[in-house]
Amino acid sequence: MLLHEKIRALRKSKGMSQTFIAERLDMTVSSYNMKENGKRPISTTELESISRVLEVPATVFYEENFHVK
Repeated sequence: MLLHEKIRALRKSKGMSQTFIAERLDMTVSSYNMKENGKRPISTTELESISRVLEVPATVFYEENFHVK
């Protein structure tokens, strides 16, 4: 599973919308959508911010056995 797919799966499992995440990251929904769909790269700083909003450690996105509960 690719990074953007992990972010999407985790966001959905927590019942959060793209709008909710984008607002917390102070970016447009369109920009966030492109990142979550793999159309734009996600910087390390953005990944750290996303992990804070999703309330998970950033390292979770690097786990090979990643799965959403």
